Amino acid sequence: MPELPEVETVVRGLRAVLPGRRILSVHLGKTDFIDDTSALADCLPGCRIVEVRRHGKFIVLRLEPAASRRDAAVLLVHLGMTGRLVTQRAQEPVAPHTHVIFALDDGRELRYTDPRRFGRMAVMREPELHAVLSTLGADPLDVTEEEFQQMLSGRRAMVKALLLDQRFLRGMGNIYTDESLWRAKIHPAWSAASLRRDAAKRLHAAMRFILNAAIRLGGSSVSDYVNASGARGLFQIRHRVYDRVGKGCFRCGTRIRRVIVAGRSSYFCPRCQPPPRRGRRIGRR
Repeated sequence: MPELPEVETVVRGLRAVLPGRRILSVHLGKTDFIDDTSALADCLPGCRIVEVRRHGKFIVLRLEPAASRRDAAVLLVHLGMTGRLVTQRAQEPVAPHTHVIFALDDGRELRYTDPRRFGRMAVMREPELHAVLSTLGADPLDVTEEEFQQMLSGRRAMVKALLLDQRFLRGMGNIYTDESLWRAKIHPAWSAASLRRDAAKRLHAAMRFILNAAIRLGGSSVSDYVNASGARGLFQIRHRVYDRVGKGCFRCGTRIRRVIVAGRSSYFCPRCQPPPRRGRRIGRR
């Protein structure tokens, strides 16, 4: 599933070309991932795109209504597991599993492709958008070290499960959680409450480093992900632990192992990231 760096990369690509463009028409294919197909087809033609931003793993396109309408709308997109949102010239071949095409006033099309259709697309007004986004936690790139310490305090959940919880931090996923925990030398099964201050500090720094590095390299293309121009990301070549079971740790050479934590495959180095023991805490006193 595209995580924060992938969604941020897509948003930056779309932000370079979409603001100011007007939607001329909407063509729909399969629509089982769309909240209200009539709203999409009827409300968007004539709207001008004024802003593209990311909120967690969501893409938010703010729209200025056509002259015949008064209420501004927002297009909310979640890429799910295999969604792609790219801009292409209208004459370029349409990829299989392309289910939504927005024709733009500059001769290009904004195309949504999703083989598995686990994504989401919805046209909303501001109150509806607020209701959806207000359930999400803080952005990990905005949280300060002190705020992060306070957020972890007293939380008994395993740190891996907590970082994956979108109500805690919005945008983290399996890849970047495992990579951050490896860099911070923290086993994914430690409880958040067991992290001493220096361990939480390491994790906060590791998380920011990993996310920013992944954004610089355009995200990780381990499955279907491409950016807004259709190009693959490069951060997968920098993975140090994710999906490397049986391979040597880049720090110590110990073979990477896999366990299930919070229902997800979790990759770790058993030497660099020792598992928790009953009653212990991790980090210096």
